[in-house]
Amino acid sequence: MPKAFLQIVSGARQGLNVPLEDDTPLVVGRKRGDLLLDDPLVSSTHCRIMLRDKGWILQDLGSTNGTMVDGRLVRETTLRPGAEITIGGSRMLLFIGDEFPQEALAGERPGLSQLDIAWLLDEELVELRGSSERTRTQADVIGQDLRLPPGLNATVEVVAGQDVGKVFRFTRGNVTIGRRQGEVPLSDVEVSRHHAVIEVFGREMVFLRDLGSTNGTYHNGRRVTVCKLQSGDTIGCGKTVMKLGIQK
Repeated sequence: MPKAFLQIVSGARQGLNVPLEDDTPLVVGRKRGDLLLDDPLVSSTHCRIMLRDKGWILQDLGSTNGTMVDGRLVRETTLRPGAEITIGGSRMLLFIGDEFPQEALAGERPGLSQLDIAWLLDEELVELRGSSERTRTQADVIGQDLRLPPGLNATVEVVAGQDVGKVFRFTRGNVTIGRRQGEVPLSDVEVSRHHAVIEVFGREMVFLRDLGSTNGTYHNGRRVTVCKLQSGDTIGCGKTVMKLGIQK
């Protein structure tokens, strides 16, 4: 089965990514469980998500206010990729495999959520920053403090472009690539200020995500929105090509 994780897009733990383990159920609750949500609408032990032969299963554990999947109240259901799970005031999306289910993010443009804003192009963000309530940058919206797994050493080396020869070592689990900004600051004028991010969720779960860049992000020569990375893969931003190195 492909690797999977939950991305919390609204609520008490907004911005958190929670990996799902094949052999260990994830229990969600207010007081007990693996994922704790500080929300009075969440029961002490609310629901659990586990892997079965047919895929990922969600079971409500007799919660007071119920669990909703794709807008429907459920007791037990099989989760599709991109499923929207609502628990109390928290909403989360299920990520399975290498491709992010973008259709799950589709919605009406009025009243954009922070996650929706994170995927807009730089040009669209200029319009949104007209009021003081919308002054966050893309990095602020998506940024989260991920820690590297113990003993994992990772680098990106610029192998083509203006910064060729530069090596950037990972000191955290989320590494932002940008034009003169972020953990990987590049001189390339075709790189957006907040271009892409590499996120390390585990030793075998390293992902590249485009941040709505103007000129796109490339994985081994193919344009991507989100993809899984492994050591030796190349990352293209503007006219710059980088190579990922991972020592476990």
